[in-house]
Amino acid sequence: MKDGIHPDYHTITVKMTDGTLFQAKTTWGKEGDQMALDIDPLAHPAWTGGSAKLMDTGGRVSKFKNKYAGLGF
Repeated sequence: MKDGIHPDYHTITVKMTDGTLFQAKTTWGKEGDQMALDIDPLAHPAWTGGSAKLMDTGGRVSKFKNKYAGLGF
């Protein structure tokens, strides 16, 4: 690699939502910093299969469903 143009690549500690820790190489932060995750594969509905609720602000979801009710895929 060319000197002086690449960011510092170092090891940090990543803290998962359940409190477990692991080491990762990154350009984020400084050597020895700790990154605490708010969402990870242990807590996110996309990985856990949990159900998410739609917030129907101003009837937008209802309006959309009514507009496209006739389209069947």
